[in-house]
Amino acid sequence: MNTKQLLVSALAVLLYCNAGAQTIPLDKAVRTGKLANGFTYYIRKNNEPQKRVQLYLVNKVGSVLEDDDQQGLAHFMEHMNFNGTKHYPKNDLVDYLQKAGVRFGADLNAYTSFDETVYELPLPTDDATMTASGLNIMRDWAQEALLDSVEIEKERGVVLEEERLGKGASDRMARKFYPVMLNHSRYAERLPIGIDKVLINFKPAIIKRFYHDWYRPDLQALIVVGDVNVDEVEKLIREQFADLKNPSNERSRTKYSVPLTGHAQFLTVTDKEKPSTEIEILYKHKAPVLKTEADYLESIKRSLFNQLLAARRYAEISQKAKPAFTNMNANIQGILGGLDAFTFDVTPKSGQLQQAVEQSWLIVEKVKRYGFTRAELDRAKQNYLRSLENGLKEKDKTPSDSYVKEYQRLFLQQEASPGIVWENDFAKKHIDQIKLADVTALMNDYFKSADVDILVLAPEKDKSTLPDSATLSSWINNVNKSDIKPFKDDEVSQTLLAIKPKPGKVIAKSAVPQINVTELTLSNGVKVILKPTDFKNDEIRFTAFSPGGTSLYNDADYDNAANAAALMSRFGLGNLNPVQLSKVLNGKQLNVAASIAARSENINGFTSIADLETALQLVYMQFTKPRKDSTLFNNIINNAKESLTNRYADPNNVFADTVNYVMGNYSFRSSPTSAERLDKISMQKAYNIYKERFADAAGFTFVFVGNFNIETVTPLLEQYLGSLPSLRKNEKPRDLGIHIPAGLLTKKVYKGAENKAIVRLLISGDYQYSAQNNLLLKALGDILQIKVLQHLREEESEVYSPSVQTLYNKYPKNRYAFTVSFGCAPKNADHLIAMVKKEMETLISNGAEADDIQKFKAAYEKNVELALNDNGFWLSYLSSQYENDENVLQVLDAKPNLAKVTPETLKQAAQVYLSGNNIIRFELLPENMSTN
Repeated sequence: MNTKQLLVSALAVLLYCNAGAQTIPLDKAVRTGKLANGFTYYIRKNNEPQKRVQLYLVNKVGSVLEDDDQQGLAHFMEHMNFNGTKHYPKNDLVDYLQKAGVRFGADLNAYTSFDETVYELPLPTDDATMTASGLNIMRDWAQEALLDSVEIEKERGVVLEEERLGKGASDRMARKFYPVMLNHSRYAERLPIGIDKVLINFKPAIIKRFYHDWYRPDLQALIVVGDVNVDEVEKLIREQFADLKNPSNERSRTKYSVPLTGHAQFLTVTDKEKPSTEIEILYKHKAPVLKTEADYLESIKRSLFNQLLAARRYAEISQKAKPAFTNMNANIQGILGGLDAFTFDVTPKSGQLQQAVEQSWLIVEKVKRYGFTRAELDRAKQNYLRSLENGLKEKDKTPSDSYVKEYQRLFLQQEASPGIVWENDFAKKHIDQIKLADVTALMNDYFKSADVDILVLAPEKDKSTLPDSATLSSWINNVNKSDIKPFKDDEVSQTLLAIKPKPGKVIAKSAVPQINVTELTLSNGVKVILKPTDFKNDEIRFTAFSPGGTSLYNDADYDNAANAAALMSRFGLGNLNPVQLSKVLNGKQLNVAASIAARSENINGFTSIADLETALQLVYMQFTKPRKDSTLFNNIINNAKESLTNRYADPNNVFADTVNYVMGNYSFRSSPTSAERLDKISMQKAYNIYKERFADAAGFTFVFVGNFNIETVTPLLEQYLGSLPSLRKNEKPRDLGIHIPAGLLTKKVYKGAENKAIVRLLISGDYQYSAQNNLLLKALGDILQIKVLQHLREEESEVYSPSVQTLYNKYPKNRYAFTVSFGCAPKNADHLIAMVKKEMETLISNGAEADDIQKFKAAYEKNVELALNDNGFWLSYLSSQYENDENVLQVLDAKPNLAKVTPETLKQAAQVYLSGNNIIRFELLPENMSTN
């Protein structure tokens, strides 16, 4: 080693020492403490969103702690905290929170995993008493569950229904390969959902024992992030949680892990409902911690590696003609119990197992052998830093739940939480220490692992053709021994647009000051709607629409029209193929996509402020420079055909296609895709249709929402939107007469081995589109949701998560629909459907109850308050209003319209919309019931 090399090596060591064992500091903006009983708390003031607070109760309590007679009771205990606590017996808690505008499921929620149980409670803070009430609820959840035996029996059915919903091929197969993947550890024996034997038969004393042993302050943390006074919240926490008691002679909370055994394992699992074969290889490894600066540098390295490998995979696959696989992935990811792994998985095409494994493993082997190029690493670093920079710009607009998740990891895994300022500064100072050799060494470290799992998951019918361990290893060895040339990372010297287009001009300008909207008309007929906001510091969202869409094409051309935009989006733009385009856009925070819907062609995108011009250049190219690529086209079509091969092995696909076909009134356009239809898609026809749909910008209206200055962006809009081609054809979409069929229909699908049913009731009809009628429809749907949840779940205990969705549209015809969905035991389907109909009849006869109207109004008001400060809402609202030719000031009528939602108006609405004249009943039932 020469003197220069010695100096470089010494400098590298010094730099790594500088980013070494020093502990990562905790973000100063969070206040944390621990009470004498061991209870931990984290509090942070955050105003995004305003007048809201997120409260999380985090318990280091999960299914791994269950005794043999408690399997499933960690999760059951989570349910019971919503079914009776000291201050909120029975279902009073849900009722109380709904009246405050907190929706069960959508807002109020919880989950149980192997190692933790977490309760989530978002609350409004404009009522000064709500935060205190929320802390009282958290106190009840921590140690005041009643565990009433009657409520336990009622909830038993709900949990069993939740378990039923998860049953199917994926669950059956997972229960077979989890023991292998988790090295036969305790994790493999303690799936959170539990086992039927326990769930059906356990006595109340057994769950009470679990609650007594594990719901205790030394295993609990409260996280409070939001628009609150930190001092006041801390005072309340100390008052309310200091008297929580740890049990005498408490059990030790064992920290379980998945041991590394030093052995390779091979397993084949088949199931008749598995639609395709997957081969997965895991090189298991002890998961890293994140406590010191050196740990953080290693985490950056792993992130860069995953980014590099994803980009390489994309580049290699996109250039390959007729690959033998439909999908391939490889990355480093976490598993469970203190392990992570380098994982590789591939989905071969039928009859091409060996070719698929060899072709896809070649991508990995090439990286193992030659590593990455300097240019690849530079691009990955640029992306990483830009992502942090974006987070830094939004640090005062970061949503509270993002901070909550950080503090949750801090408590559960002791993962450092230094804040975005520290992370950004550290990465900028140290990322250049990461060299190509470091990234290669990271991958090789995983490949040294002796804990290698090979899983083959496949359809039952293909069992005889599947490889054994020796065969699969020989395929991989074929690649490892082969002569492989290094990946060629071609540099791209092109820019998006070598010559900027000749700009148009703004020829008309008007304002809607009540909502801070400006309307522009450009010289080529393009209309632009601008709404500047400060909801985000560095975000601009936009969308565009033009009347027409696939409705203008006959059935013979429909598939070409419906797939044209999706195909073109995969081919690149102008002279740039997808890989070249991604290089040109590297490091930029933006996305632009074109699409063709049934009645319109559209552009959707988002961008940072700095990248707005590039985003508009992409828009210009979407219109004027689509690209064809025969290799990619053939691969896409062949992959689509392959996905059809065993599609109907999965009962859910049979059911979904049936529902879509019936809802589309049995039209050709709603019928399932077939290989014959795919064969009729022509790249040239799709290209021609795409060009036709985007040939006339005069029909387009663009809507921009975000942090921009109108005077600053106007020249860019003139440059790139004002220069778009204009034919002024004034096209209108056609009404094809396709809508949900009328009458009373029943469609039953008999498919699947599990004893479960999926039910959908579809109530539809014509109506008069208006803001008030739309609100009444929403109110009816939300109140029906409340009632089916109360009666089907809480009273009958025969469903887990019933849902009611409300849809309505103005064009091509004023139509509405309610969809009521739930899963259940097949024997209960008729009974539950009758109950839903009874709820509808009650609304027709008696109208809605005052309590339910109050719950709807409270939730609606809170949602409107949040929406008015959200870019996504305004983008959706403005585009919908302009596209439907509706008054954009309707948003200001939210409160007056809400006042008109009364028992009488809802009763009248129910008599019209829930009459029962048009109901379609869909059921997915086990195939063994088809003979009955």
